[in-house]
Order: sequence, then C-alpha cells, then structure tokens
Amino acid sequence: MTSPRAVLWDMDGTLIDSEPYWIAAETDLVESYGGSWSAEQGYELIGNALPVSAKLLQAAGVKMEIPEIVDHLTAAVMDRIVTSGVPFRPGARELLFDLRQAGIPTAMVTMSMRRLAKTVIERIDFPAFDLLIGGDDVEHPKPHPEPYLTAARTLGVDIADAIALEDSTAGVTSAVASGAVTIGATNIIDISGLGADAVWNGLDGRTVGDLTELFRRVRTS
Repeated sequence: MTSPRAVLWDMDGTLIDSEPYWIAAETDLVESYGGSWSAEQGYELIGNALPVSAKLLQAAGVKMEIPEIVDHLTAAVMDRIVTSGVPFRPGARELLFDLRQAGIPTAMVTMSMRRLAKTVIERIDFPAFDLLIGGDDVEHPKPHPEPYLTAARTLGVDIADAIALEDSTAGVTSAVASGAVTIGATNIIDISGLGADAVWNGLDGRTVGDLTELFRRVRTS
C-alpha cells in the first residue's frame, strides 16, 4: 500500500483552534471557586481525556464531581463554537476538503465529548467525516491506542494503512502506539521526540500530495 486508505483527525488543536476556549472555560470555573488558573496549567491538560482534566481541576479547588466538571466545560466550549463559529487551524479546513475531494475516507478521533464534536462537524460547510469517535465512545482514552484502532476498524481499514494527525503529547502517543503513520501538527506544545513519523509546523499549505508522499516514504522504507 503506497497511498493512505484513511486519514484520522484529532479535533482540538489540530483541526480547530479551540484550546483558548477550553482554557477560558477552565479559568472561569476555577476562579468561581476562589482559585487561580494559568494558561500554563491549561496547556498541561491539552490532549487529556476530560475526566483526567477534571481531576486536576478538582485539585485546583473546583468542588464539583467529575461528570459535572466534564459537562460544564463541554457546555461552555459548545457555546463558544455556536456563537463564534468553527475556529479552523490554518490550512486544516482546506486539507480536509481536499481529502474529501480525493475520495479518501476521514474520521474525527477526539477526546472531547461526542456532542461537542457533532456541534463542530455540523458547522462545517461540506460533508467532512465518514466517522466520529468521541471521548465518550471508548473505554480507554488517549494516550491509549484504542481510539485510533477503533476508528480504523470501524472504517474497515488496517490501521497501518491510515494516517493520524495530532497536536498533543497524549494524541501523538496514542496514534504512534496504534500503528498509524503519525504526523504531529505542532500548535501550542512541543511534540517532538514522541515517535511521530513527521512533525510539521501545523497544516498550513499542506496537501493530499504531502500526506501521500510521507505515507509512501514511511511504508516503503
């Protein structure tokens, strides 16, 4: 196989620039309980499963149960998406559109809740994904490989024939462990040295040809 049979997309930070929305929601929640929350603390949560992040917010003083925290943050970010639109990362929408035009199957594989991911997908102005795997669809979240393995299996492709696009430590670790050809699309945090087959400075200007060339190089080396 010298061309990818599917491209599997992370959402937050890879497809859309939603990390500022999450950090704002976390900050507001912690401050409502008299605590403080910095951007740096928010960066540490990037790519985590939401229940994991909720535990850290409890440690920062939020006196809510984990499911309540997850629901609160999800609702806050959904509200921003609804009111402000989908904040695509540079080049991400264009690459996704080109993949669809080329007939290459795509899946969204995110640790955000399914309802939030659906809110994003419903606001993309073309049929963007064949499949959605949300954080509440898997037993083992990223950095476990289950989310990516589940996506490939559901699409009916071998994970070795898929490309995964990621921007976080947990996400890259998950994708690499799954066996997908993994591209780190750097956004906020350093994802070098995690085993990705390539680390790009985001997706701006990247094409289907770039993905295919990398896939061919990795699989034929």
